[in-house]
Amino acid sequence: MRPTERSFARRIDLTSLQLFVAVCELGSIGRAAEREFIAASAVSKRLSDLEATLETALLYRHTRGVDLTPAGESLLHHARSVLFSLEKMQAELSDYADGVRGHVRVHANISAIVQFLPEDLGDFCREHPQVKIDLEEHLSSEIVRAVQEGAADLGICNTRILASGHELQVQPYRHDELVLIVPRGHALARRKSVQFVQTLDYDHVGLHANSSIYLAMREAAAAEDRTIKLRIHVTGLDAMCRMIHNGLGVGVMPRRAFELMHGVGNLECVQLTDAWARRSIDLVARDFSTLPVTGRLLVQHLAARVDEPVPPH
Repeated sequence: MRPTERSFARRIDLTSLQLFVAVCELGSIGRAAEREFIAASAVSKRLSDLEATLETALLYRHTRGVDLTPAGESLLHHARSVLFSLEKMQAELSDYADGVRGHVRVHANISAIVQFLPEDLGDFCREHPQVKIDLEEHLSSEIVRAVQEGAADLGICNTRILASGHELQVQPYRHDELVLIVPRGHALARRKSVQFVQTLDYDHVGLHANSSIYLAMREAAAAEDRTIKLRIHVTGLDAMCRMIHNGLGVGVMPRRAFELMHGVGNLECVQLTDAWARRSIDLVARDFSTLPVTGRLLVQHLAARVDEPVPPH
């Protein structure tokens, strides 16, 4: 390494790189400061010092937040690579720690959180009481992005939405089944099973427009040159049940989630015969082998549940 390269390496501050990445991910110095628990003025000063060190502008600052300059785009790529290498180093060294302790950042979709994670994470935490799990609920598309960007160590979601050529690693976790929920006395309530296309004559209560369930429904309708008569979007499964109970339409949700909420309205569950109604919920990481030892233990615990029957409610 030449003297100038050594000098450059000494002048680059890892904390400033982490803050730079946070600002890029959130698009705002203020939001990054809030997430990193540091004053916005201190973040701004570190970014200005970083730009002075590199002798180039990294961000376009405006009233709505910040955008990356071409130099900033290049630095973001390298900064993520450097920080990922540090995570890998930490993971390898953590094996030598005395005892298993630490925390794992997990983002999961609503289907996993409602149906499986309470029991599975409860068992894990009883076995490893010194491990803290930070669990957040997000849409599957947001989970994939969070794992890609390093905002989450582990994602749990429907990986059907993954684009071809993605670089994430996937392991199976659980399977679930989507069913049609209708009010008791509805014309379809007398059926043991239906094709989704047969529901399109009725109003629907749908989850978030970017949820994996709604995207699958919309794709199935489009395949029949039909559209969904969407009456209302809701953000939770309990809200969906209450809307259906009150006559606002029919809806699609995981069978076990409905069973766990049994009693939320006078409702019936009808099997969907479509192949897409049987889904896998998977574990997603950038690289399972480089997770901290606590993360690898959690993955091992969850992956072991793939062939287990769903726990009784």
